[in-house]
Amino acid sequence: MQQVKNPAASIALRVATAMHQMGIDGLPRNYELVYEAYSGSNPELVREFIALGKVKTQEALDELGRKYLPHHHEDGLLSRQNGQVRAEMSNFISLLNEEKISLTDYGRAIGHASKTILTEADLEGTPLGQSIKMLKAATEKRAHQNSNVVRAVVDKTASLADLQREAEEAEAAKFVDPVTRLASRRAFNKAVAKIYANPEMPVLCGVAIGEIDDYARIQEQMGPAVAERFLMQVAKVLEAVSGGGDLACRFDAGRFGLLLYTSDQDEISRVVDLVRAKLKATNFVGSSTGARMGQLGMSFGICFSEQAPNAFDFTNFAEKALATSKAAGGDTVTIYGANDYVSKDWLLYKKKPVGGFGG
Repeated sequence: MQQVKNPAASIALRVATAMHQMGIDGLPRNYELVYEAYSGSNPELVREFIALGKVKTQEALDELGRKYLPHHHEDGLLSRQNGQVRAEMSNFISLLNEEKISLTDYGRAIGHASKTILTEADLEGTPLGQSIKMLKAATEKRAHQNSNVVRAVVDKTASLADLQREAEEAEAAKFVDPVTRLASRRAFNKAVAKIYANPEMPVLCGVAIGEIDDYARIQEQMGPAVAERFLMQVAKVLEAVSGGGDLACRFDAGRFGLLLYTSDQDEISRVVDLVRAKLKATNFVGSSTGARMGQLGMSFGICFSEQAPNAFDFTNFAEKALATSKAAGGDTVTIYGANDYVSKDWLLYKKKPVGGFGG
């Protein structure tokens, strides 16, 4: 593996400069959108971002963000759910008020009947008979209303439970990649942030960011269905080789991340090599032609928490190492690090596959 010496200017600085030049407000959702566009990891996002032209309105940026970074645009769901909850509760309050009035009327009927029964000696008298009939009718009406109230309460409770379940599912979906069912980029960012909960003493761990070398070409030539099969296969491999406490996730397109809770370079090297070896040993077959498509090459960039002062740099340094691997032709692993940290044994290595999509 190769050390990354004198790395290029931080992408964060380039993004901030670009946002200033284009007059884009420094909102968190804008920053992540521009960051993803400049990183080039999602070709579709890059094309649509460029297509916005030199003057990019906030409305156009938000429309693009809703498509590629939906977790920044959840106000619509929350607003809709709040409206539904308010409507259900308002209906529920109205129902209770109606019940209160109904109980008051029933109480009057009981009071009137009680007064008649206590004052009338002739049980067959007309006023008493009328009171009994009125009480009977009121009781039957009360029983019917009680039944309606019970049904209404059950319905309202079920509706509110559905809204709560929808909110919980939406919250959980933020942290799961819909294609591979691995953890999402947001789950990765959240886990990395915890690494630096105490900035003075970060948790010792390593992050490996990998990318399928020919994913864009696979997607273009083979179509999205075949591309998703590649993603699923990589996901299975990452899950198989990562430990129980480690985190495997998919960022976007053909990029994946591994957060490994060890600072042992040999162990992380072993895991990354195992991922690449398993992918090379897997036969990928075209869904339409049935022809084998050769070995799958994957490049990685690695960084250790000891090397980065914060969560952003931790990920950014691994991204830089990955960029070095890609620039070297792919199917390569690079570790980011200073001379006093990285062993000379960590040399850049490259194993070219025989044909296929690996080189």
